[in-house]
Amino acid sequence: MKIVRFNEGRWGVLEAGRIVYATEGPGGKRVGERFQLESVELLAPATPSKIVAVGRNYVAHIKEMGHDFGDDLPKEPGLFLVAPNALANPDEPIPYPTWTSELHYEGELAVVIGRRMRRVPEEDALRFVLGYTVANDLTARDKQKSDLQWVRAKSADKFLPLGPWIETELDPYHAVVRTHVNGELRQEGTTEDLLFPVARILSYISTFMTLEPGDVVLTGTPEGVGPLKPGDVVEVSVEGIGTLRNPIVGEEA
Repeated sequence: MKIVRFNEGRWGVLEAGRIVYATEGPGGKRVGERFQLESVELLAPATPSKIVAVGRNYVAHIKEMGHDFGDDLPKEPGLFLVAPNALANPDEPIPYPTWTSELHYEGELAVVIGRRMRRVPEEDALRFVLGYTVANDLTARDKQKSDLQWVRAKSADKFLPLGPWIETELDPYHAVVRTHVNGELRQEGTTEDLLFPVARILSYISTFMTLEPGDVVLTGTPEGVGPLKPGDVVEVSVEGIGTLRNPIVGEEA
């Protein structure tokens, strides 16, 4: 099932190119009102109280970022928070901030929580998932290196495009993630190569932080991250979900 959020924050289910309006939130009771997909504005398909992200979760990406641990790989997921103000919608133009010269794309699989999750063992973790969507974890790489914390580098306005919808039936252990910039393939990886798989990430977070319905967890990006410039169009795809597209534009004065 594909769950969409659209227009003024309505929720619906995508069926054969049409959105069936759902009351009572994502996956709620459907009513007869239907909308053609091309006639609506898709919104980021989550309203999180928090967004938790995993960094350095693909070994090849760890190496390309200059953090070669050799055989001594991290024993626990490395986490950081992204503020909800960073969310951006599918197809929404993303301004290139004037305060960075290194805006990078990072395509990845995102998890949307469906049930309150606290101290859940790994074997039960996926039962608390509503579904999966596509994320572009945009990063001001120069500020990630220079600032004390990653607040500016990761949580600036519109730094986290999300969408186009939530897929409830995806197998998170065998999902292929690809990023294209202006039609050119830049990233290709599979969640089979995650250092910490989805269930382990969720269980780990839940040991110290309660995950609420609507919260988003980013699972990490494969190798191939790189710079963007105004005029670029970024497309992040996850097989079994769809494609998240956003143009990069010059920031207004």
